Amino acid sequence: MLIRSRAPLRLGLAGGGTDVSPYCDEYGGAVLNATIDYYAYAALEPLSGDTVEFVSADLNRRACYPAAPALANDGCLDLFKAVYNHVARQYNHGSPLSLRMSTRVDVPAGSGLGSSSTLVVAMLAAYAEWLNLPLGDYELAHTAFVIEREEAGLEGGRQDQYAAAFGGFNFMEFGANGRVLVNPLRVKEWVVSELEASLLLYFTGNARASAEIIQEQSRNVREGNAQALEAMHAIKEEAFGMKECLLRGDFKRLHALLRSSWESKKRMASQISNEQIERLYACAVAAGAHCARISGAGSGGFMMFLTDPIHKDQVAEALRARSGEGAAYGCHFTTGGVQAWRVP
Repeated sequence: MLIRSRAPLRLGLAGGGTDVSPYCDEYGGAVLNATIDYYAYAALEPLSGDTVEFVSADLNRRACYPAAPALANDGCLDLFKAVYNHVARQYNHGSPLSLRMSTRVDVPAGSGLGSSSTLVVAMLAAYAEWLNLPLGDYELAHTAFVIEREEAGLEGGRQDQYAAAFGGFNFMEFGANGRVLVNPLRVKEWVVSELEASLLLYFTGNARASAEIIQEQSRNVREGNAQALEAMHAIKEEAFGMKECLLRGDFKRLHALLRSSWESKKRMASQISNEQIERLYACAVAAGAHCARISGAGSGGFMMFLTDPIHKDQVAEALRARSGEGAAYGCHFTTGGVQAWRVP
């Protein structure tokens, strides 16, 4: 028996950063995101022996251990261990499991598209299918958040796990005590088509280092940094405005909100933007892009541009000529979240 799963990556359209503690705990966060047709994949194969094998195909890394109730971190695929340890402890009575878990992600690591959180959701869904765990979308996303943020101690927000679990266009609200409300949006087909035709993803060639950015962002909130707090309040309000634009199909205002949101985002922490990102932004606008923003925490990874569809190729070519090391991607939006299935 083989169990496979996949979970979609996401584009953050507005409000990113307000889902990070302590801001969302104190002020409430609001995020608008949408899943796209790039995925994190997992394959779980039960083994008859007493071993646990982890394989990351895209990172070309492999690790093998004696099956145990808990696996110690050793710097090799520790996120795999965090998921395994949680499942063995919470859902297998603390007993060891014998299996091979193999994964692959469609985009480079550090993309800013929520790949690590999405991978946790995909692996957890494979375990849930294998062990017949009654995990709904909320429970699956919350468990993935606990594993990654609390047990593995990785910095980040809350939106990625919920986007991967639910899929589609979602307006998410985050409050104190871990409260999360996911509001699926019924976006008209022509609006989705226009977004897809206009959207250009560009990988900067540099993986982002999100931990330091998120630490600074959280520190700014704890210390009451007025500029950072004002920026985060503005970003949250822009998420509400972006939701309205999508539902109404108001692209002129949507472009304006993306531009203002990018300016606000840069005030949240000092490392969100850099010289390379600013050069690419200016280059794309000069070539005909309406607006742009970095995906995820910032500093690298993917940038998202909205252009006139007729001029998308010339914007991509201008970016390639300016950067020399990046790559342009197209994408489509998806409606479904994580899936898991059995292969006889």
